[in-house]
Amino acid sequence: MTSNQTRTAIVTGASKGIGAAIAQRLARDGVAVVVNYARGRAEAEELVRSIEAGGGKAIAVQADIADPNGLAALFDAGEKAFGGIDILVNNAGIMKTSPIAQTDDASFDTQIAINLGGVFRGMREGARRIRDGGRIVNFSSSVVGLYQPGYGVYAATKAGVEAMTHILAKELGARRVTVNAVAPGPIETALFT
Repeated sequence: MTSNQTRTAIVTGASKGIGAAIAQRLARDGVAVVVNYARGRAEAEELVRSIEAGGGKAIAVQADIADPNGLAALFDAGEKAFGGIDILVNNAGIMKTSPIAQTDDASFDTQIAINLGGVFRGMREGARRIRDGGRIVNFSSSVVGLYQPGYGVYAATKAGVEAMTHILAKELGARRVTVNAVAPGPIETALFT
């Protein structure tokens, strides 16, 4: 990246909650932001207006990260609007709690597709397209090490994210691309309502 290029970030699940807060912070730091949403169009567009009102740059892009083409579409949109991608924040996720014996296949498949598959596709796309010296930040969860009843599938998806994070960090080290995971505890967002 040259000194006159704008740094650009993609934040998945950015229409509300933690993702919106991350997008706002990145924009305040001078980073152009691709605000991803799956269903929260109004919220994403309001966030973009707020960022622009504060002097920042942002676009809202609808993409389902569970779809095999979703992350590629986000990178395409970011590259078209801002010239390249430097930061990927894999924030989007869902949590459906139930004892393992009572978890149906649809709930299992949905959590795997979004929480693990979406992050995998983001990391894969990022490994191919993030500019040298960039950043990938994946969201895990504090439940990974707690082994609480009812969190079996959710914790498994986040443990998978952590494993892939460690491996991709080693794979991208030569390009000075850092890959890290954050594991927040409970935060009062729509995920818990």
